[in-house]
Amino acid sequence: MLRRSKVVLQKLLRLGFNRPQQAWRLQSSLVNEKACQYQPGQKIHGFTVQEVVGVPDLFITAVKLTHDKTGAQYLHAARDDSNNLFSVQFRTTPLDNTGVPHILEHTVLCGSERYPCRDPFFKMLDRSLSTFMNAFTANDYTMYPFSTQNGKDFQNLLSVYLDAVFFPILREQDFCQEGWRLEHENPTDLNSPLMFKGVVFNEMKGAFSDNERVYAQHLQNKLYPEHTYSVVAGGEPLAIPDLAWEQLKEFHATHYHPSNARFFTYGDLPLEQHLQQIQEEALSKFDRVNTNTEVPAQSHWSSPREAHVTCSPDALAPDPARQHRLCVSYLLGDITDTFEGFTLNLLSSLMISGPNSPFYKALIEPKMGSDYSSVVGYDGSTREASFSVGLQGMAEEDAEKVKQIISRTIDDIVENGFQEERIDALLHEIEIGMKHQSANFGLSLASYIASSWNHGGDPVELLQINDSVDKFREALKENPRFLQDKVKHYFKENPHRLTLSMSPDEGYLEKQAEAEKEKLHKKINALSESDKKEIYEKGLQLLAAQSCPPDASSLPSLKVSDIAPTAPITPLQIGAAGGVPVQYCEQPTNGLVYFRAFCSLNTLPEDVKLYVPLFCNVITKMGSSAQDFKQQAQQMERRTGGMSVSTRVVCDSTHLDMYEQGVLLFSSCLERNLPHMFRLWSDIFNSPHFKDEERMRALVKMSAQELANGISHSGHMYAMTRAGRHLTPAAELHEAFDGMEQVKFMKSIAETSDLSRVVRLLPRIKKHLLNPANMRCAINATPQNMSDTSVQLESFMKEVAVNSKVRRPVRTNVIERPIRTDNSSMSRKLVLDENFKPCQMKTIFQLPFPVNFVSEAIRTVPPSHEHHASLRILGRMMTSKFLHGEIREKGGAYGGGARMSDGLFCFYSYRDPTPGQTLSVFRRGVDWAKSGQFSQQDIDEAKLSVFSSVDSPVSPANKGVVGFLTGVTDEMQQDYRERLFAASHSSLVEVAERYLGAGQRTCGVAILGPGSETILKDPSWIIK
Repeated sequence: MLRRSKVVLQKLLRLGFNRPQQAWRLQSSLVNEKACQYQPGQKIHGFTVQEVVGVPDLFITAVKLTHDKTGAQYLHAARDDSNNLFSVQFRTTPLDNTGVPHILEHTVLCGSERYPCRDPFFKMLDRSLSTFMNAFTANDYTMYPFSTQNGKDFQNLLSVYLDAVFFPILREQDFCQEGWRLEHENPTDLNSPLMFKGVVFNEMKGAFSDNERVYAQHLQNKLYPEHTYSVVAGGEPLAIPDLAWEQLKEFHATHYHPSNARFFTYGDLPLEQHLQQIQEEALSKFDRVNTNTEVPAQSHWSSPREAHVTCSPDALAPDPARQHRLCVSYLLGDITDTFEGFTLNLLSSLMISGPNSPFYKALIEPKMGSDYSSVVGYDGSTREASFSVGLQGMAEEDAEKVKQIISRTIDDIVENGFQEERIDALLHEIEIGMKHQSANFGLSLASYIASSWNHGGDPVELLQINDSVDKFREALKENPRFLQDKVKHYFKENPHRLTLSMSPDEGYLEKQAEAEKEKLHKKINALSESDKKEIYEKGLQLLAAQSCPPDASSLPSLKVSDIAPTAPITPLQIGAAGGVPVQYCEQPTNGLVYFRAFCSLNTLPEDVKLYVPLFCNVITKMGSSAQDFKQQAQQMERRTGGMSVSTRVVCDSTHLDMYEQGVLLFSSCLERNLPHMFRLWSDIFNSPHFKDEERMRALVKMSAQELANGISHSGHMYAMTRAGRHLTPAAELHEAFDGMEQVKFMKSIAETSDLSRVVRLLPRIKKHLLNPANMRCAINATPQNMSDTSVQLESFMKEVAVNSKVRRPVRTNVIERPIRTDNSSMSRKLVLDENFKPCQMKTIFQLPFPVNFVSEAIRTVPPSHEHHASLRILGRMMTSKFLHGEIREKGGAYGGGARMSDGLFCFYSYRDPTPGQTLSVFRRGVDWAKSGQFSQQDIDEAKLSVFSSVDSPVSPANKGVVGFLTGVTDEMQQDYRERLFAASHSSLVEVAERYLGAGQRTCGVAILGPGSETILKDPSWIIK
């Protein structure tokens, strides 16, 4: 997977995962005590301990080691957390655009000496209870991480990963499948035309259909015109066919060596066990070498440079006439200087983040563009960091003005500096981030330290964030102009800066297609008759290999008996505050309080429903009668960990035509700031300020731009949402709130010159939504903080209840159901749409992408139905045993599969060059399932994969939240768990026949992308 990463504090401090299990035990633990006993100089299984450092703020003991024989570096972060993580990363520094590190990342996972089966990586997804498995190609390193809560599973995955990266087979056939190949459109038809195929080839065509990605890539290549950053690490589509198999093998030999490796482990499993396995299975077989992969420093320019590039027009841009982008990017210092990087990161936030920042005031408020440029702020993903600032969605004639504004704003900062309150707010954000416990904390750490460690930085020093905070405070105390001096040095007086502009070219896509056609013709014209014959024969051989059932017997696997028979129970208490029901969940939240409130939409008139996502987006950003939006934003930064409002549509667990609709309020704060947090919510409830039309216009443009930008990398989600639109009432509303309908709606609002209707409607929505009569709340906090939190919540509820009144539901069929069977004081108000008639519809959104996103959704059964669990197992099994091979390996799409979602069985594909063929694959997948051509081993593997999701870790902040939002109790989850265990061969065949067969199903189909000639000529498709 290609990754564009930025090493920013948010990687560590703000990376939250909402998925579920263990409560964090933050007291001193045996795990840390054991790690503290290691001594520098101690020899352990071929490694020597270099350093042992306690990081109490993160509840970690860091142990740094070096492998004696190879020089491999190793960092272990011991923490009382059962979600253990391993990663190994290699510095990978390509010098051309062929995408060799990216294709190698794919190919090493296709079979190794010890595990020679095809595609062991994807097969281990079904033989493991991993909470995370992936691989990333970044600018200058490739990382292979996994995490799991099962000790045996950790050993299994570690064995597979070590063998994959150090002893891959690197078959030519796998290189052709994953990278690129010349092959007949129909591999069995010698007369069909030759074309480029390959997973990475199509992935990168999709990546470069994203204008944000195109801009970011050009910016990096031109700011760092020397060495590895001047090329496309992931591969430029037209350069990928220049890569030869021999070059791939050579790159592996020179880069994937222990002397060029950095190992990281995290969690509560014993370090010695990891070291012994790594030594015995991999490192003992190597000697130290000089890998020569270092990235030299970029030569600094003596004068600034400018450049211009073009891109594809965006059909969904908020303003089609304003699609110009411009930003100024500055080369900064070496990222291995931890404190300098910390300082520049903070400085970046002070300069651009929030409405009180100088660049927001100078660039965003005048509404010269729709939002900041897609590359903005501090970027530490290269050896020398950079800072970028500019605009997108602007008029080309404003380019000079924007450049002058950027220069003038730099001068103003040097002259006036920053308000002390803003610096305090940022340090408060760091404090909150360090206290927040995310469920996949190990992955956050691995990601956070990767770039600096890759270039010789000290990963332990990176973890000691409080030391950097103290040093920062001291620097400010000694020199009040500390930050201004940095701005003067790195920005005002820095000649190594690039101004890059980008504008749409109506012929861009045609030029790209023509260039690919020319490349193809050049390749074909160079072929002899024997070459063509060989291509045909290799195509048939690859197809035969892809069609042959793989032998995965060499791979290790857990058993279904390794899955815990029961899920842990989360203790909850139900109370009330000001007459509003409240769920209290006592958790070790490290002094943070997490507040949620669900507000029903049942009384809201139907004609304003489409405006609800906009309402959610702006309600916390418009200010109130007590504070304007800048003052409000400052208070949120100083007193909370963030405040948000979002739409929620939840299909009922018992009935497909019943659902709950509402918005979810969420915020967090340190316990000492509870009164301030609830005061902010009170101001938002009682006196939001909607009348500032200029502020509203800026937020509308930013929202519309963000939605338009998101389609190219989340197209499969939009396709699935659209495909389900006409199948259930909940799916219909989901499309209105989160689908293409909302994207187009926001585009139309952004294009409207008069926002007075919007300004009039939002207070009307507020009266219906922010109403205690339609609310329920949830609090997650420590037992010590719960009493005070309850008092503060009571006070808040009484304050906002003054201006509320009971309103009638718009729908007559509202059914009230208690969330807990043992307590009826908290309930969900569900809408039953008895008149809903599901219907079939096929829709294609023609968008300027070179690849497609395809989905077919089928109406099935709700989660409490006896067959739902079998359908979920079936979806996972179809993905791994049939769809993956057909859609990705044969079809060349980046990904594809099937899954159950709210009573809909959804097929999907991602960055897919052959949409018509994929729709046929979906249908053949159903035939495969109905035929029962799968084994008990296949079923067991699907169960392991499903349970890895069901039992994934839940952070203290999110304990009890699923039940609060969905009404699914621990008892209901246990019943469902037992149905998953009970799924059998006969039940899977039965559900395939009953719900997925052509005669039984009601389905919807959606495609985002260019489609195909056959589809576009088919009158049964609606073309948007």
